[in-house]
Amino acid sequence: MTSAGNTIDDEDTFKILIATDIHLGYLEKDAIRGNDTFVTFDEIMKQAVQNEVDFVLLGGDLFHDNKPSRKTMHCCIEVMRKYCMGDRPIVFEILSDQAVNFSQSKFPWVNYLDENLNISIPVFSVHGNHDDPTGADGLCAIDLLSCAGLVNHFGHSRSVEKLEVSPVLLQKGKTNIALYGIGSIPDERLYRMFVNNQVTMLRPKEDEDSWFNLFVIHQNRSKHGATNYIPEQFLDDFLDLVVWGHEHECKIAPVRNEQQLFYVTQPGSSVVTSLSPGEAVKKHIGLLRVKGKKMNLQKIPLQTVRQFFIQDIMLSDHPDIFRPEQPNVTLKVQAFCQEKVEEMLEEAERERLGNPQTPEKPLIRLRVDYSGGFEVFNTMRFSQKFVDRVANPKDILHFIRHREAKDNIKEEGMDFGALLSRPSSEVLQLRVEDLVKEYFQTAEKNVQLSLLTEQGMGKAVQEFVDKEEKDAIEELINYQLEKTQRYLRERRVEATEEKIDEEILRFRESKRNTAEEDEEVQEAINRAKAHRDRSDTVRDNDNLSDDPADVAMESDEESIPAPPIRGRGRGSRGGRGQSTSRRGRGRGAASQSAWGGRGHKGPLSSPLKTKSIMDAFQAPTQRSSRGNAPKSYADEITIEDSDSDENASFVKASKPTQKTSSKSSSRMGSQSQGVCFDDNEEEFDPFKGSRQQHR
Repeated sequence: MTSAGNTIDDEDTFKILIATDIHLGYLEKDAIRGNDTFVTFDEIMKQAVQNEVDFVLLGGDLFHDNKPSRKTMHCCIEVMRKYCMGDRPIVFEILSDQAVNFSQSKFPWVNYLDENLNISIPVFSVHGNHDDPTGADGLCAIDLLSCAGLVNHFGHSRSVEKLEVSPVLLQKGKTNIALYGIGSIPDERLYRMFVNNQVTMLRPKEDEDSWFNLFVIHQNRSKHGATNYIPEQFLDDFLDLVVWGHEHECKIAPVRNEQQLFYVTQPGSSVVTSLSPGEAVKKHIGLLRVKGKKMNLQKIPLQTVRQFFIQDIMLSDHPDIFRPEQPNVTLKVQAFCQEKVEEMLEEAERERLGNPQTPEKPLIRLRVDYSGGFEVFNTMRFSQKFVDRVANPKDILHFIRHREAKDNIKEEGMDFGALLSRPSSEVLQLRVEDLVKEYFQTAEKNVQLSLLTEQGMGKAVQEFVDKEEKDAIEELINYQLEKTQRYLRERRVEATEEKIDEEILRFRESKRNTAEEDEEVQEAINRAKAHRDRSDTVRDNDNLSDDPADVAMESDEESIPAPPIRGRGRGSRGGRGQSTSRRGRGRGAASQSAWGGRGHKGPLSSPLKTKSIMDAFQAPTQRSSRGNAPKSYADEITIEDSDSDENASFVKASKPTQKTSSKSSSRMGSQSQGVCFDDNEEEFDPFKGSRQQHR
């Protein structure tokens, strides 16, 4: 900001750097783009030091992978230690109960109050959907940084049925900020919580109208399905500013919600993770100033982000150049596409002049609609012409075609061949649970799930694919089979196939889209993790031979070691249930007490794994299932673009009577807000009070 603007940075003004979706580690193994996320993260934290902010606020997805690599974690810690530690004093206080705000941490207090740490710039962060907590302990990568004293992780909730959001209360001089946060939760689950009034936003009891209410959320903002997003109308109307993470398109200028009368800022991602139009918008971070109930938001453009240009063309719109029936039409189309790519490269070169921090090779995407009888050509051969000039030579071209309406679309099966033939960048944007749901919707008549629901199976497959919980699907099936068998025994269903099928279908439908369904998936994930942990422990305790062929191992009950058995003959490893030897891993019941050789997981035996539903009626009855305020002030909002001379000011006036928030801990009064645009060309003071309007 200009020197004139610095005069407002007094002892009552909070300065907060806002960023979301940094995605550290994205494409870290790529020869060209591997370091992009680390360089940009360094720029973001450097901006925090240069602007002397009070703290940094991150809106989730600091890491791209749920289990970041050692390189990614090392680079993150290196940057944070470089910019966040020092002797610069912290001039704001925390007034809330830190044991409640950071209850999931072993060190439930802010890092700058730890006598063993020397923090100059605190970092507050919620987790995103990429780095969300997993496993029985509910830990995520941000918890590692929190334990190391580099990040203050807030907004973490373990409950799947209700959510109580307690704010972090901050004070600097006469300015009070109530910082609310909700880490990433599956959208359908959070949607259901809001609908069922199970989300409670607590408010300070004393002088609640004097607090500036800042809320951080990491969910879908745009609608992806009936319940696969969070409408802004769900949020409480006492909020002043909402920082929305997860959406990658940069819409950092605050937009007023005319129904709830708060403002929403969407900083977007700091790295291009998909070659889509939303990612082509210039990337920014925000410098938020808060004084009393007034705020000023300054946009800071990121200089180290790799340029990205995207263009759409429709071949049928150029009949004067080529037609499908013309000879050598493919060569003409290739020449036309090459011309368009060259134009984007020239534009990138013009923009890069004078900015040495911008990476040399840009990202280029040309989407070609070949509807109308045109044919595609070899994209790899086409891309070879630009291999030394672009950062994404493998996916410059993307052919698309408008599909004609199909009358019998429900009768058609899902074409996985066509799916796998899509470009890699498009496949990366697909959601696993959506594929599972789509498959079972198209194959419902032929391949219908009997025990599991589509949503439960989708989440289990997602855990298997995204987070490497290799036993998630198996454990979900076993757990569901166990519950179904217990349900049938308790109902004393007649032992006929028709009656059993009817009861199973009724039991399955009763759990669809309920909290019980989420609990079943979570229980299966916990079992899978426990399974993996036990297997890892056994492998660590076993003495393995250096020769891969030596698979003989010591049994826990064996006191005198037998000579090693070499080779892979089944007779020497216990056969198929015939041998009584305790060495090796046989394939029958007699060898279940011995663990397998190198590279094999020892399976956990389950009494229900080999039992069918019909067999369950001959088993003895087992135990039943386990129980288990008015805004009469005038405040002012300024959006300032540091790379432009234009400022847009938004002025909040008094509100007319509004409905009170049903889930806030204290009653709210009538509220009114309006927007005024001042055409005065005189120097603008972002904290100059506006006139109050009374009705």
